[in-house]
Amino acid sequence: MKWIISLALVIVFAATLVGTVSPEGTDTRLNNPATVQDLVAYAYQNNPRIRQVREAWREIIEQYRISTGYPDPELRFTYFPEPIETRLGPQDWMASLNQRIPFPGKLSRAGKVVEAEARVAHIKLDRTVKEVMASVRRSFYELLYIRTAIRVAAQNRRLLEHLRKLGETAYAKDRASLMDMVKAQSQLGQIRYDEILLAELEQTEKTRLNGILNRAPDAKIGKLLEAKFQPVVFDLKGLYRLAETNQEDLRMARALVDRADARAELARFENLPDFNVGVSYSSIGQPDIPVQPEDSGRDVFGFQVGVTIPLWFDKNSGRTARAQAGIRKAKAAEEAALTDIHTRVHDLFFRLNNARRLVTLYRDDLLPQAMNAMEIAETWYREGQASFPDFVETQAVYYNFQLALARASADYGKVLASLEQLVGQTITREPAKAKEKTPEEMK
Repeated sequence: MKWIISLALVIVFAATLVGTVSPEGTDTRLNNPATVQDLVAYAYQNNPRIRQVREAWREIIEQYRISTGYPDPELRFTYFPEPIETRLGPQDWMASLNQRIPFPGKLSRAGKVVEAEARVAHIKLDRTVKEVMASVRRSFYELLYIRTAIRVAAQNRRLLEHLRKLGETAYAKDRASLMDMVKAQSQLGQIRYDEILLAELEQTEKTRLNGILNRAPDAKIGKLLEAKFQPVVFDLKGLYRLAETNQEDLRMARALVDRADARAELARFENLPDFNVGVSYSSIGQPDIPVQPEDSGRDVFGFQVGVTIPLWFDKNSGRTARAQAGIRKAKAAEEAALTDIHTRVHDLFFRLNNARRLVTLYRDDLLPQAMNAMEIAETWYREGQASFPDFVETQAVYYNFQLALARASADYGKVLASLEQLVGQTITREPAKAKEKTPEEMK
């Protein structure tokens, strides 16, 4: 039970640290330039799923005191409308107090079952917190991509409008055909359509993010500050080890195995008898006889001792067999979770590396080449060495490469959030080594 109390104190302390910034202050902070850490802190404070699972964990913690406590004593009072005649006189009423005492060790085994269930509930709390945090990060990077795409589309629209004016001048001087003008106009119309679509996507993503943050659907989200991505410092085998240690599904499967073992041990104790002790008091009246005994009318005080008889062996054996089946089921679930985790880690690791390669390709190679090609096409067009469609085509390529770079950057951030959720910690830097704390730090 000590570890449960320690966990409760840790959660309360963590909530106190996060709660140093009021929800109102954080909500105001989101209207200004905000980082992904600002959104994560706000979600931890306000997301209802986290509160729900946290209270479910506390509910199971309180179950420990219920399961390990003795049954309530039973007080009985019996009144006889027609008193029962005894040797000492008529018995008017009787009162008894009984206490059932479980077989020694049964309550402690029941407490172990609750402790295992509390571990499962706490792992569910960890999983819910990480799911919410990862959802916030994925939505953050998606919204960042949409806003970047809106800005890129606006810049290219202004450039195309400039090109259209150049094309109109060239058409007047017979340097461009009507089809060239139509092509430029259609490209401009496509970008305008992209702007309308991106504006609607931005509102949709803001609604999704506000839902995770437990805010109004149309609540304002200010400028998003993008953090620089750090390189991943773990290889695939290292990620496997982290996931095997920290992943909630696997940890929960192991906790369920412990709970099944505790239930099997409790089932063996439930096949043992319980005891019952008590006291009784009977009120005796005076007998209505001429010659009364010396102790006539004396009240009676007695002790009671009882024991349950586990007579139904079929029920007892079924209880034990059910517990053993639960152990086998939990172990099979643990094996399945381990296999599934390896598959998911490998898939996310591939997607992360692929997104990183795309970011490097577009940022360092294709985008500079497209910019250079667009400048050359403009120079050649002004010198009469290139046609107007060539100028428009290089601009379209540059526009598409800008969007592709923004998309790859957002995908990298989203996949990184999912992978860190799976392995249970950040993977862009080595974990800090533990060091001995000073007494002040321990306080």
